[in-house]
Amino acid sequence: MNALPRTDGKQMRKVVVASLIGATIEWYDFFLYGVVAGIVFNKLYFPSGDPLISTMLAYGTFAVGFLSRPLGGVIFGHFGDRLGRKSMLVMTLTIMGVATVLIGMVPTYAQIGIWAPSLLLLLRVLQGIGLGGEWGGAVLMAFEYAPENKRGFYASIPQIGLALGLCLSSGVVAALSLTLTDAQFLAWGWRLAFFLSFALVLIGMYIRLNVMETPEFARIQKTGGESRMPILEVLSKYPGNTIAGMGARFIDGVFFNVFGVFSISYLTGTLHLQRTDALLGVMVAAFVMIFTIPFFGRLSDRIGRARIYFWGSLATGLSAFFGFWLMKNSGGNTMLAWLAVVIPLGVVYASIYGPEAALFAELFDANVRYSGISFVYQFSGIFASGISPIIATWLLQRNGGDPWMIASYCLGAGIISALSAAWVGLRQRRSMAFSVS
Repeated sequence: MNALPRTDGKQMRKVVVASLIGATIEWYDFFLYGVVAGIVFNKLYFPSGDPLISTMLAYGTFAVGFLSRPLGGVIFGHFGDRLGRKSMLVMTLTIMGVATVLIGMVPTYAQIGIWAPSLLLLLRVLQGIGLGGEWGGAVLMAFEYAPENKRGFYASIPQIGLALGLCLSSGVVAALSLTLTDAQFLAWGWRLAFFLSFALVLIGMYIRLNVMETPEFARIQKTGGESRMPILEVLSKYPGNTIAGMGARFIDGVFFNVFGVFSISYLTGTLHLQRTDALLGVMVAAFVMIFTIPFFGRLSDRIGRARIYFWGSLATGLSAFFGFWLMKNSGGNTMLAWLAVVIPLGVVYASIYGPEAALFAELFDANVRYSGISFVYQFSGIFASGISPIIATWLLQRNGGDPWMIASYCLGAGIISALSAAWVGLRQRRSMAFSVS
């Protein structure tokens, strides 16, 4: 294999900023829907005599975004492997931004009836398609520009976009909740959070238009090494890596959506914490992740990504018991409720999310890498991410308001991911031994 061109520090910084800013905007748009779903959409778009039914319907449209993400991953992964990473990132940012602003304009069920939830559903599908193509391109821009011994660290920086996006979305909604009355917030205040996306997209678009294609993909183009049908090559040439990657992703999707999305509904609906306090707890956890994600990304460069991911998966699953125990026994104490979210989500969860992008990228060769990591991340999200708030809501109801079945669900996901990461590590060690011999 030809050596990759050296990348100067200025260009590396520009690429990292472009990936991070774009990923932040995309995650802000995507999670804003989840943050609002259980406190606004269940009342204004899915009215029902049963609050449980209303909340599950609202989370149902949240899950639809995860169903459409694989489609976006396949479409943009294909063209990202055929035409390049940069152009796809500009397109995905546009799709997400437009869909998010339009969500803020949709009339309520009381105003237009069934068209209200139908329009929300359509726009949520567009959000999912946009993010489905965004994630793979953002992490690959950083991963493929970075020196090989620092790829874990640099690929973890776009991952911070998840923390920043969640911090921003929950923070904006919390600020609006704090400054407006409940009536004002429900009538029009929540819409301002969606309109903010327009300004963020303009900033991200400007930055992304001023970066170059990755050296690794440029080399593939120069030698004519593009795959004709990348997704078919991924499924036929890398079936084991694809399945293992999806298994490793399981704890990520389950745990994040239980603690980053469902916990808001649990804290406010079951424990009767103020909405602003619950949102601020998630925001603090997201802020902590800004620092813990790159820490674990760098650590994976030193001691191995599969090893970090294996132990991180088990620790993350187990931390759900601590988190829900502390929530349940917080006695209305806001600081304890925050710690119950911050420690599992802000610290422990980062041990898997930090090295995840590089772990998945190394499962595939560069000519199909965009399609490969997008498929692994987005397709597994259907089962791991989108339905987790629904499952958690059902488990809580089935267990009489006791959260231990939810914690067990998280632990089961952690065991599956740990075993998958162990398999990836074993394959990598065998491959290295074979190449040396």
